[in-house]
Amino acid sequence: MKQLVRSGDVRLAVWTHGDPANPTVVLVHGYPDTHVVWADVVEELVDRFHVVTFDNRGAGASDCPPGTDPYRIENLAADLRAVLDAVSPDAPVHLAGHDWGAILAWELVTDPSAADRIASFTSVAGGCLDHIGQWMRGWASHPRASAVQLLHSWYVAAFQVPGLGALPWRLGLGSQWDALLARLEGVAPRERVRTRGADGEIGVRLYRANVLRRLTDPGERRTTVPVQVVHAADDHYVRPGMAADLDRWVPQLWRRSIASGHWAPLTHGPVLARMITELADLVRGAHAAPALTRVRDGGEFGGALVLVTGAGSGIGAATARAFAALGAEVVAVDIDAAAATRTAEEVGGHAFAVDVSDEAGMRKLADDVVAAHGVPDVVVNNAGIGHSGTFLDTTVDEWRRVLDVNLWGVVHGCREFGARLVERGEGGHVVNVASAAAWLPATDLAAYSTSKAAVAMLSDCLRGELAAHGVGVSTICPGLIDTNITRTSTFSGLDDAEQDARRAHAASVYGKRDFRPERVAAEIVDAVRRDRAVVPVTPEAKVVRLLSRLSPALLRTLAAGGLDRGR
Repeated sequence: MKQLVRSGDVRLAVWTHGDPANPTVVLVHGYPDTHVVWADVVEELVDRFHVVTFDNRGAGASDCPPGTDPYRIENLAADLRAVLDAVSPDAPVHLAGHDWGAILAWELVTDPSAADRIASFTSVAGGCLDHIGQWMRGWASHPRASAVQLLHSWYVAAFQVPGLGALPWRLGLGSQWDALLARLEGVAPRERVRTRGADGEIGVRLYRANVLRRLTDPGERRTTVPVQVVHAADDHYVRPGMAADLDRWVPQLWRRSIASGHWAPLTHGPVLARMITELADLVRGAHAAPALTRVRDGGEFGGALVLVTGAGSGIGAATARAFAALGAEVVAVDIDAAAATRTAEEVGGHAFAVDVSDEAGMRKLADDVVAAHGVPDVVVNNAGIGHSGTFLDTTVDEWRRVLDVNLWGVVHGCREFGARLVERGEGGHVVNVASAAAWLPATDLAAYSTSKAAVAMLSDCLRGELAAHGVGVSTICPGLIDTNITRTSTFSGLDDAEQDARRAHAASVYGKRDFRPERVAAEIVDAVRRDRAVVPVTPEAKVVRLLSRLSPALLRTLAAGGLDRGR
């Protein structure tokens, strides 16, 4: 339903959707948009909320007062307050703003007199001008982030030149805007905005009326309102550095990422709707999303959920400890329930027992983890087994066992959690632990090397596929690491006594090598941090990787020696 709301002399076009008896959500659009930008979000919210959209002054069907002063942010915040009073006079609202909509919403959110009018605030691709000004004052402590943001905000400076910002709109940019967004941002607006050209031209006044005076003389604006800041990972205009010190001003703060460009409401409407709902549920005391109830400070990975398979010992246990030390909440998974529990207790995480080769078991694991703790931000597919034997000596059952765990275990982990990461739409990372044997055609590691080579190729394929969803994929190839894999490996064609002797010999060799799992764990953490594609860990792994690229024939000759090798 459409109605007109007065804010002083300005009439604002307001649309309401859904049952007014439900909690109210007010969505504020940015530049050069209108309320239409929220259409997909409205569809997702309307069954549970009373949803309100409106056109800001100077846009769409609302009044466009002449001059620049009417577009001062104080006036737009007064408009927003008038809308809140009209659509929800007796109850606070859940507020969400995008781009300039977030900027003007921050003005009201940080106004002490409005604190009881706002139940929660979701800020998408926009920030408080005063907070940004304070951040810019401290440029010396973050010169690189400041320089990056200035480069991304080139248009803001251009808009300060009289007539320059409005010129493209006067020359017809409005008629080409949708096509331009589609070509440059992959955005396909649901409907054409007839006033786009005028909106773009008038909206430049927002920049001229507010940016310089607020950034050069910022105030100290604080709020007690629960706030979640949603950063669009591929945003070409707003970089995350500007919100680095936001905790100074907002004690109830959650930081979230969305795998989108700047126009997230148009491309990821359902994801934004879920985030808005999750914060509203938390505030209302309803069942809250684990992503919001999780602790979000205390380290680089504070608030992140990290799942590690094969976490009962070795590289898996070391990886669980490494992420936990950086603030992550860890899910330790192992076929040995007791071992998983020991690791989980050590890092203050959660334990699950599963055989990674069991498709149904892995699907249940994913369902149970997501239901209890949310979608993991990082998934480390580490579980694996060792096996030595030539191709002719390795039985079909031995082949099947190696491939079921080393390859299918990774496939199941990638499928079950990768699909959920894509559906969540907030990015993430998958780490697949392969081996230097992936590049080493050793005659006595036929099944093992094949399984690890397959994991490496799977990871490369998956990295290309998931990149569009903001999910990174890394392949880790450790080399000779002193872990329990040497004590549990199997050998083709040997009786029990011979198997035990070979295990003891392998354990002795790896023990003398003394390359600890903790060093691999550090590389895994760094791979996630830097989104590295392939990581050979030990010196021998790096040499094998180099030879596989420079001289495969030489590597085949060396590998034919049949030395004991492994992860």
